[in-house]
Amino acid sequence: MPQVPPPKRHPYDQWSPDARALDLVGDKWSLLIVRDLSAGARRFVELQRVLPGISTEQLRSRLNRMVAEGMLTRQRFREVPPRVEYGLTDRARELMPVLAALARWGYEWAWSPPRPGEAIDLGAIFRLAAGLIPVEGFAGTVVLSVRENGNETAYTITGGAEGVAVAESDDDHADARVTGTRTAWVDALSPEHLRDGLQTTGNASLAAQVLDWLSSSPAGISAAAAAAAGATAAA
Repeated sequence: MPQVPPPKRHPYDQWSPDARALDLVGDKWSLLIVRDLSAGARRFVELQRVLPGISTEQLRSRLNRMVAEGMLTRQRFREVPPRVEYGLTDRARELMPVLAALARWGYEWAWSPPRPGEAIDLGAIFRLAAGLIPVEGFAGTVVLSVRENGNETAYTITGGAEGVAVAESDDDHADARVTGTRTAWVDALSPEHLRDGLQTTGNASLAAQVLDWLSSSPAGISAAAAAAAGATAAA
């Protein structure tokens, strides 16, 4: 049995597995920190960049607590200036299916085009791929590229026997590439799923699968269910 973390400062005080889980990740920001570390370790300032709205003190306190609870690792590098990186432990990585289920619920009951004042970080959605894309249904590599203000940011999604992984980097040998401006991506991921502004090269069918899963479109939900049914039948 894995080590049980100590109780938090304000626990739910219920002997129930869901309450125990919420003791660890029920605070504001905790699950988003897990999401944003799912593509690899980050420095403190990098987490601040992808988590708009969190104060320096809030982030520092949350990271310290999550390290103490065995959710995160903290690695110090002997460099000048000093460098510290935070990464996920296996315990935290197993939350990706939970985050994916929460995202699907959000798509079903709370999703809309961006509200005024909402920060738009497409990487926040792309990083959910490790949970949203079923392992049984995806094999290959797809690069999702966002063009903005003359810059291009790439996210590489890879699926194989060991699962689905997301890297915030490019891959010139990917099976498919989907490119668009930030506006085009917002249109594609909004409820209407308007993909006319995206350009796809390579394996168009594989790219469309990834987009369906990431946006929880009806096609993506059906494909995920079929993949899960196939895995169950094979077992």
